[in-house]
Amino acid sequence: MAKKPGLYANIHAKRERIKKGSGEKMRKPGSEGAPTNKAFIQSAKTSKDALRKKMKRKYGKKKASA
Repeated sequence: MAKKPGLYANIHAKRERIKKGSGEKMRKPGSEGAPTNKAFIQSAKTSKDALRKKMKRKYGKKKASA
């Protein structure tokens, strides 16, 4: 099963469509249907950088093999 694009991918795609003249507008923070702060926090937890930091803390730096 294909993974759905994340919050930031959706925002980026919408900005590109707006740039090309789609007539869409970004929703204002707090308006109905706009991403909540909770959504941004959750997406930050699942970002690649956050996962790398988590793995680094758990397993430490890799040692060079001889």
